[in-house]
Amino acid sequence: MSRIAACMEQLKAQGKKALVPYFVSGDPSIDITVPLMHAMVESGADILEIGVPFSDPAAEGPVIQLAHERALENDVSLSDTLDLIKTFRQKDNTTPIVLMGYCNPVEIMGYENFAKLASAAGVDGLLTVDLPPEEAGDFTEILRQHNMDNIFLIAPTTTTQRIKLIAAQASGYLYYVSLKGVTGAGNLDFKHVGERVALIKSITDVPICVGFGIKDPESAKQIAQFAEGAVVGSALVDRMASAKSADEAIAATTPFLQSLRQAIDS
Repeated sequence: MSRIAACMEQLKAQGKKALVPYFVSGDPSIDITVPLMHAMVESGADILEIGVPFSDPAAEGPVIQLAHERALENDVSLSDTLDLIKTFRQKDNTTPIVLMGYCNPVEIMGYENFAKLASAAGVDGLLTVDLPPEEAGDFTEILRQHNMDNIFLIAPTTTTQRIKLIAAQASGYLYYVSLKGVTGAGNLDFKHVGERVALIKSITDVPICVGFGIKDPESAKQIAQFAEGAVVGSALVDRMASAKSADEAIAATTPFLQSLRQAIDS
């Protein structure tokens, strides 16, 4: 059983929902990443989603695009990200970590080599934004051999037939994109999100986390009423964009995360 599955089962047994913060590795500086990861866990995060810096993060809105740019200016790569996770694991061998990114860096490293190195570093899951399920079968099996989950996106426009295709490969959790567009865009229609999550639940038992558009405690609380987890990215990344040290980044983000934790638990 992966750390993600164990975490989700434990939360379910406790009647709780997952708080899943996202930020880009090496943003706003590489020295901030590991201390920030530990601080997020201490502030109530259940799973950490770490963005792999990429030059063309097409699914991202302006806030996270700028985070990728800052990380690339710091020369942070996929290999560097794995090294940072390995450092994090020296003190925390429990919190699940999901890498979120795009195919190109993984393809350059090689699927088998990536899975081996990522598993050894302590990665538990991979969410590849631009890898369609029709082309993911072999890679999904490689990840499973290394006890890693392949996590897929489901969009508001995804058909029922395609949800079934995705669910057949997915493990860990499914990431439901709560609105059309890029990260951080628009306002959530909670009724529609709830209906879509209910449809997905009728097809699969894989837990569902909802992201894109969760900006405050109230939206996190609403999402937690019908999904197993809430993913918060842009609102978090924006708060720490100008931090010059780990202490500044932690001070800028942990009160916000604590407020989300309290709202979800309420």
